Amino acid sequence: QVQLVESGGGLVQAGGSLRLSCAASGSIFGFNAMGWYRRALGKQREWVAIITGRGSTRYIDSVKGRFTISTDNVKNTVYLQMNSLDPEDTAVYYCNLDRFGISTWGQGTQVTVSS
Repeated sequence: QVQLVESGGGLVQAGGSLRLSCAASGSIFGFNAMGWYRRALGKQREWVAIITGRGSTRYIDSVKGRFTISTDNVKNTVYLQMNSLDPEDTAVYYCNLDRFGISTWGQGTQVTVSS
């Protein structure tokens, strides 16, 4: 089974940028969707951005215009470019792979935005 490893999290000041990466241990060819989710302290996990195998993207309203999801199918990696970060974006970010009916999650990467 494919495993996912996120990286790129860290501490950034408000207004700054980070790029998260999620590398799959195997091919993601034929995936149905890949997404980024986040869980802030004391809150439920929420989806942030999704990209389908056909390249369609969707974003939660609070990140539209600031975050961009993309994939590199050669590197089997999905990215989340996050600009104009706000303290409200502080959370553990997880990537998810939906492929052939199997949902796989990464271990998460912490993003902390200071005011």
